[in-house]
Amino acid sequence: MKPAPFRYYDPASVDEAGTLLAGLDNAKLLAGGQSLIAMMNMRYVQPDHIIDLNGIAGLAYIEENGNDLAIGAMTRQRELEFSDLVRARCPILHEAILSVGHRQTRNRGTIGGSLCHLDPSAELVAIAALHDAMLTVKSAAGAREAAFRDFVQGFMTPALEPSELLVSVRMPLWPPCHGYAFVEFARRHGDFALASAAALLTMDDRGQLDRAALVVGGVAVAPIRISEAGELKGQPVSEPAFRSVASACRTLDVLDDPHVPARYRWQLAETLSFRALKLAGDRLQRKVQQ
Repeated sequence: MKPAPFRYYDPASVDEAGTLLAGLDNAKLLAGGQSLIAMMNMRYVQPDHIIDLNGIAGLAYIEENGNDLAIGAMTRQRELEFSDLVRARCPILHEAILSVGHRQTRNRGTIGGSLCHLDPSAELVAIAALHDAMLTVKSAAGAREAAFRDFVQGFMTPALEPSELLVSVRMPLWPPCHGYAFVEFARRHGDFALASAAALLTMDDRGQLDRAALVVGGVAVAPIRISEAGELKGQPVSEPAFRSVASACRTLDVLDDPHVPARYRWQLAETLSFRALKLAGDRLQRKVQQ
C-alpha cells in the first residue's frame, strides 16, 4: 500500500517547525521515518501534514555536559553506535544500539524519533528509563523539561502536546567504574524484542554494591523500573542476590495475548533480569580489579 495524500513541509528551524505544528491540524513530525513511513504505507496513521525535521541544523550532536550525556533529538542511531564518547561514558547505550533493527535502520533512525514513537520494546526507550533521562521539549510558546518517567502517558503515547517537539535528551552519567548490561530476547536479531532487561551497578570501597538500577522492557506498555534493585545496596556481588531481585518480575503487570501469554513474559522478564544483573556484576568486578 501507499500513504494517503498529505502536504509536505521542510522547516529550516525549530521555531518554524513549532509554528507549523501550532497552525496545522493532524500533523506528524518526520525524524528518521523508520516507524512512521511504514505505518503510513499501511495506513495505520493518515496525517494530513508531514513536517520534516531533517533540514533543521543543530538538532544532531553528542556532548558530555557536566555529569550528563547530552544528545540532540535528530542524532542518528548510527552516530550513537560509533561514538567514542558513548562507548567510554555510557557503554550500555552502545550495547543497546547494537540490537536496534539492522544497519539500514540505524543509518536513518534517530533517538528522538524512537523516544517519541515509544514502542514498549524499543531499546532506546528502555535505556532512557534506566538512566532517568531528562527531555527538552519546545513549541511556539517556549521550552520545558520533562522527566522520562513522566513522558509515558500510555501505549505508544508520549506526554507531548500537538504543538510540541522533542529537541534534546540528557542522560545522567554513572561513574566511570560501573557495571552495565543490556540483554534482550527476540525471535530473530533485528526483530522487535519480546522482552529486554538493562542493569547498572556500582560498588563501594568495601566491595559491596552501593547503587543499582534495573529496567525491564517489552513486557508492558512501557519499560518497568524494578524498585527491588535498591535492595542490592550493601550486598556483595552474588548470584543469590541477583536471583532474589529478578524474582520480583513474577508479580509485574504484563501484557497478555494469544501469541505471547503473560506467563511467558514473566519468565522472560525474570530470566533476562538475572542475566543482566549477573553480566553487569561480572563487568563491575573486572573493572574494580584492574
